[in-house]
Amino acid sequence: MNAAPLPPAAREWNTIAALRRARPRSRLVRASALVLAGLVAYSWYQTLAAPGSFLSPRRQANLQRFLTEEALPAPLRGDGPLAPRLAETASWAGDLFMSRGAEALLATLAIALAAMALAGALALISAPLGARTLFTARPFDAAPPDQATSGAFPWRLLTGGARLSWILMRAIPEYIWAFLLLAVLGPTAWPAVLALAIHNGGILARLGADVAEDVERAPLAALAATGASRAQIAATGLPPLALPRFLLLFFYRFETCVREATVLGLLGVLSLGYWIQDGRARQHTDEMLFFVLLGALLVIIVDALSAAVRGRLR
Repeated sequence: MNAAPLPPAAREWNTIAALRRARPRSRLVRASALVLAGLVAYSWYQTLAAPGSFLSPRRQANLQRFLTEEALPAPLRGDGPLAPRLAETASWAGDLFMSRGAEALLATLAIALAAMALAGALALISAPLGARTLFTARPFDAAPPDQATSGAFPWRLLTGGARLSWILMRAIPEYIWAFLLLAVLGPTAWPAVLALAIHNGGILARLGADVAEDVERAPLAALAATGASRAQIAATGLPPLALPRFLLLFFYRFETCVREATVLGLLGVLSLGYWIQDGRARQHTDEMLFFVLLGALLVIIVDALSAAVRGRLR
């Protein structure tokens, strides 16, 4: 006697179970996951030698004092009717913004814009040097392998040197670059601008070289077949194919650069980071948090504008 057909939900569940049983299994992956979990647990235990002390009564009292006293704007502390205190808080925030916040906000944005302009120009100029499809003995040439690789060593040396220089540029954090440049250029905005430009230029140049390697080869091969030189291909054939993807990466890095420009203000550059450090040094936590939130608002606005531009480019 034939069994009754299973309902659709049961058949779907059986299919999922069968696929799960048939999935590929790797003992190496499982062992690696277990080892990684063990290392994470060990590192946490070593860092927090006494994990229970993380929520000790003293730290709980510090957290409560921070949330109920120090983090509140000065006009909101104490007793009294709420409406007048809210009005006074709004006046306090407005005065703080007009006296320091607006200038620091514009300075932070200007530092990020100047740094990304330099980083973008550096990447556009140097990225083709790392494209192994362009800087080779026969760029985009459908020659036999023995001919295509002949005389390739100098070109490999050139692309390898370019990529190595980009590694060095982005391996050193922006804060370290700014600290070194501060000793040379003094407490101006230029150490922050150049530090961000060097670091982001290395990142964008590497990404730009990868984009140049991944573009559609047929149009560039056609240019090479007609006798176009390497410089002509790089100047006229490559930009229309690679620029849209490069701009997507550029605007993504711009969002990050705005955040980094805020942090570099801690070195003394008159941006939002400077006033964050100033509020911390004077133990005015409410002012410090005001500038932190102002920096977050700037990042949100830049992120929204960048997302709109990236959407148009897509």
